[in-house]
Amino acid sequence: QVQLVESGGGLVQAGGSLRLSCAASGRTFSSISMGWFRQAPGKEREFVAVISQSGGYTYYADSVKGRFTISRDNGKNTVYLQMNSLKPEDTAVYSCAANYGGILLAVASYRNWGQGTQVTVSS
Repeated sequence: QVQLVESGGGLVQAGGSLRLSCAASGRTFSSISMGWFRQAPGKEREFVAVISQSGGYTYYADSVKGRFTISRDNGKNTVYLQMNSLKPEDTAVYSCAANYGGILLAVASYRNWGQGTQVTVSS
């Protein structure tokens, strides 16, 4: 099992930037792949980005490609999501999650989830 705690959300104007962090504990962090997901009000949770155990492979949703960057620091047991050029449609609760299989996109593939952090982008 791994426990996950997100931080870094907040209110930002369109075009601005935020960096989310997700701190992990309870299991060897370098053995798990990490994903970021988001859920806007009235919508289903959707995939945002994923990074492999070593950090050598990443994959992004088309809606964030070129604007968001996922990274990890295995020495600090932390995964990050750098979000640039934010848009109002990026407003959502962002959650990090752990999977034990690799570069996976489906919500059901992730076993452990953080509590989420709110990101609000004003126009």
